[in-house]
Amino acid sequence: MPRLSVVVPIYNVERYLEECLDSIAAQTFEDFECVLVDDGSTDSSAAIAEAFAGSDQRFRLVRQENKGLGAARNTGWRHIAADTEYLAFVDSDDTLPPEAYQLMISTLDQTGSDFVAGNALRFNSKGYTPSGVHIKPFAETRLKTHISATPALVTDRTAWNKVYRRSFFDAAGILYPEGIHYEDAPVSVPLHYLAAGVDVLSETVYHWRERETGEVSITQMTDPRGLVDRVQSIDLVREWLQARPQPEYRDYLRSYDYNTMVEEIPKFFWLVVSGGAAYRAAYQQQVSRLLGAIGTERLGELSTLLRLKYRLTLADRIRTFVLVHRLHRKYVGLKRRIRRLLRRGAR
Repeated sequence: MPRLSVVVPIYNVERYLEECLDSIAAQTFEDFECVLVDDGSTDSSAAIAEAFAGSDQRFRLVRQENKGLGAARNTGWRHIAADTEYLAFVDSDDTLPPEAYQLMISTLDQTGSDFVAGNALRFNSKGYTPSGVHIKPFAETRLKTHISATPALVTDRTAWNKVYRRSFFDAAGILYPEGIHYEDAPVSVPLHYLAAGVDVLSETVYHWRERETGEVSITQMTDPRGLVDRVQSIDLVREWLQARPQPEYRDYLRSYDYNTMVEEIPKFFWLVVSGGAAYRAAYQQQVSRLLGAIGTERLGELSTLLRLKYRLTLADRIRTFVLVHRLHRKYVGLKRRIRRLLRRGAR
């Protein structure tokens, strides 16, 4: 049996798929199988995957009707070989550096940790840049750590920058939610809490594609469904943490909720400014409900400006919220320009 199983869900990525599969085939760690799950593609993606599987016996293709990314990952997991030691997921428009799996598996062999997670770069036709969401948790290498000892790992929510010990993943019994976007966190975050040890690598193990300008429109970004699904993803993590009977999970939930208020919900703010009435209504309804579940008394833990934005949200004063956020961003931009001018003057 191969030591590593890699699951690649595929849906309408004919433009990128071959580059992705080439990067997996070129791994210096060669003892793997790769299960390709065509999730009902309507372009030539399935044909590309089938041709690749025909040319490299480590790759095989599974087909299903379109069910979404979470369902495709779950299907791939169900089709991996029975006795593989490690498990990884790759999104079909992304790539990996050649030594990614060699580095991660050799680390797990050394430490015995339940899984390893590594840094990522964003890339497009212009080149590579650090992934903003991965900078903080992967600033330095830490072996056999835990999310309670490295709190920044609460933002390590992506499925694909990791290699799991198969026995750990299977025993956890947590599969990807189906039918929603932002399905990574309800698996990645609980597994961080369940792990006895996690290896965190500052080295880049994944290249995360940034779609070119024009491929994702502001209309798509401000579709209310995306906001609703993201909040549902947060709800699923909270429900899982609340259901755990161990006393330490009360502290874990409190820490997760704080991160939700200071990092996750603020990702919606500019979309509220740019979006139409439907998006603003969804934001007010969903975020107000979420803040109520967390406990509005916790707003006192936040900065004055963030607290104001949430108070305006809860009061359904979205026009005032938009004005405050615009003024805040102008103020931040002005401060940055002044700092740049002062640095130039000092030189």
